[in-house]
Parts: sequence; C-alpha cells; structure tokens
Amino acid sequence: MTRHFTTLAEVSDADLARIYHLALAPVQDTPLARQGVALVFERPSLRTRAASASAVNDLGGVATFFSDEEIGLDSRESAEDVGRTLAQMFDICAARIRHHGVFARIRAATGDQMSLINLLSDVAHPTQAVADVLTLAERFAGGDVGGLTGLRVAYVGDATNVTRSLAVALVRLGVEVTVGAPSGYQLTPGGLEDPGVVGGPGTLRLTDSATDAVDGVDAVYTDAWVSMGFEEETAQRRLDLANFRVTNELMACARPGAAVMHCLPAHRGDEITDDVLDSTASLVWRQVYHRRTAMRGVLRWMKEEI
Repeated sequence: MTRHFTTLAEVSDADLARIYHLALAPVQDTPLARQGVALVFERPSLRTRAASASAVNDLGGVATFFSDEEIGLDSRESAEDVGRTLAQMFDICAARIRHHGVFARIRAATGDQMSLINLLSDVAHPTQAVADVLTLAERFAGGDVGGLTGLRVAYVGDATNVTRSLAVALVRLGVEVTVGAPSGYQLTPGGLEDPGVVGGPGTLRLTDSATDAVDGVDAVYTDAWVSMGFEEETAQRRLDLANFRVTNELMACARPGAAVMHCLPAHRGDEITDDVLDSTASLVWRQVYHRRTAMRGVLRWMKEEI
C-alpha cells in the first residue's frame, strides 16, 4: 500500500504518533539510499525547500527540484501527465501547489504508484503542523508530544491553511486551541482539513477578539496577513486585521512567559512587531529547525514496511 501525507485529517492517530517519534529519532538510517525524491514547487519557499532537501539528504536520498516555470501544472502540461512522468522515476513526490485537488488527480492518474507529500496547498500545510507540534513539545513537555495535553495555544490573525492543520494536530493531542480572527478571516467548517470534524480530546474555540483569544494561553501563533495570491488585498487586510497584530501589549494578556510562534516569512510590523518576533519568547527559529526533523519523520514513515 502506498502511503500519502496530504492532510493530517487523513492520517490516523497511531501513524501521527509514529511520525513524531521517527522525526526525533537519531539519524542513523538511510531508508532513501539510492532513491530520489521529486520536489515540485508551484509556489516559492525558503524554509520548505531547504527543509525538504536537507531531510532527503539526511536519509541518504537525492532531492530533485522542479519549479513552476519548468513544469507548468495545467499550463505547460496537465497535472496528470506530470504525475505519470514523475512516477516513472521517483517513488516520492513532495509538492507545494496552488490547488489541493491536484493530489487526487495525480493519485488517480498514476494508480497510487507514487507517494505524495503536501508541502502546502490551499487546503492544508501538514508538514508545518508536525514541525509546530515538535517545537511545542520541546518547549513545554521535554520533547514528549504526548505531554502537550492541557496546553493552551492561541492563533490570531488570518485563519489560513496553516491554522487548519495546526488546529487538527493540536486538538488531537488534547490541546486547548483558540482562534482569534475577525469576520471574514475566521475558520469555516468543511473541507478536507477540518478540525471541527476530526476532533480529539482537545478543544477548539473561535472568537473575534485577539485579547480574548490570548487570555492566559501558553503560546501565541500568528502568520502573514497577506498570503501569496492575495497581494491586491494588502491595504484592506491591514485595516481589517489591525487589532490582531501580535505586540508586547497583546502578549501581556497571555500567561507570563508565554511563547510566540510564526511559520514565516514574517511581514514585520504587520502581523507581528520586531520586539516580539526577536524576543526571548520567540520559538520561530526552533520551528524552522523542526521543519527538517518533521520531514525526516514523514519520509521515514513512508518508507516503513506496512
């Protein structure tokens, strides 16, 4: 059976636990020896590309990068034909794509011949969520993911694909998650990565107040207000989200010593101020570090015998 990792919702609790374990295991194995992994990027990314290539190399494989200009999904040739081509040469394709439905189309076209990893789509960002869980476990539970039960985490700002995957992961671990966002930017039910449907021992609460969201929490998470593809909305988004900027004043509403998280790139002065992002409370560089460990966990899990 071919394993895929395109949303957290499709992965069982047992498999997620295995991924977390494999992510933190010492690098003493080479499950990708003499194997290649195709990295397909419709959208640019520094951390995702660096983490993916590094993790493949750590496990003995070779990463081959394909940009949007080279492939042109559904412009130069169909996603199905791209998938059929890559499946002749690679066992794994990790892709950062605009439309999540491309994954299902490639699976159907290749007869599930090639494993797929979602490096970000309009629906989910599961590898980022794994890295975030590892970062929180390191900070609050001595590295024990299972020890996150009862932690309180707030996400403030524009609730995006990152928010969805983060909430799915944390609620399943018993974390109390609050999402603070104004009308029009809040999580909505439905879709393939829906924390309200997946559920778990944790809780999910939605509010339209940033101060209410961060009240007494252990960690505050934010992301860019203007994601790729929404640049023409920059001025309006800055107006709509102005009260959700993570500042020292907002952090004062959280628990003393609360951590700050951001998946980057950061638009300093918009969703977060310099003094908060660069403070001792910031975990952003540990999040970057764990992007690599997260990818190692996913890749190792894919290569395990089922």
